Amino acid sequence: MDSSAQLRMMVYASLLAALTAAGAYLAIPIGPVPIILQNLFVFLSGLLLGSRWGFASVAVYLLAGAVGLPVFAGGLGGIGRLAGPTGGYLVGFLPAVWVIGWISERSKTRIFADVFAMICGAVITYAFGVTWLKTVTGMTLTKTLAVGVYPFLFGDAVKIAAAVLIADALRPVIRVPGSRFRGSNYKQ
Repeated sequence: MDSSAQLRMMVYASLLAALTAAGAYLAIPIGPVPIILQNLFVFLSGLLLGSRWGFASVAVYLLAGAVGLPVFAGGLGGIGRLAGPTGGYLVGFLPAVWVIGWISERSKTRIFADVFAMICGAVITYAFGVTWLKTVTGMTLTKTLAVGVYPFLFGDAVKIAAAVLIADALRPVIRVPGSRFRGSNYKQ
């Protein structure tokens, strides 16, 4: 990858990290885990940037939050947020975005692969989030699933549908080095 392509990817990764932070400001508190838009941008980071640069984007976002910038849900920040009840969801974003990018990079059937990749990413995020939420709060697994998964499933389905449309619209515009996607692949 030449230096201009690398610079372009750094800009995209930074932009998606900033959008992830902006998505965290739109939080609806419904319990220990708020409804947020940041996972939409985590999905898009994997779909648009691939595994490596998507991982870098989410890592920058988490690092900014860990050092105290107000980028986590509700405009909060600090290392304590990673150790708090929602910390597992935040940490789960890293393997989730990598898997989304990895599946997306290797797929030939775009829409189904993208949806499958984001479902895998959501499952990974929930696995990390529920495990940590249960550990920190001491709730039963049933209660943890009731407050940490079930209220968000419909919203995640909407976010996945939105991410598919957004990725389809943006792939022809942004030029990701090595990407096979040069136009709307969902119409082929």
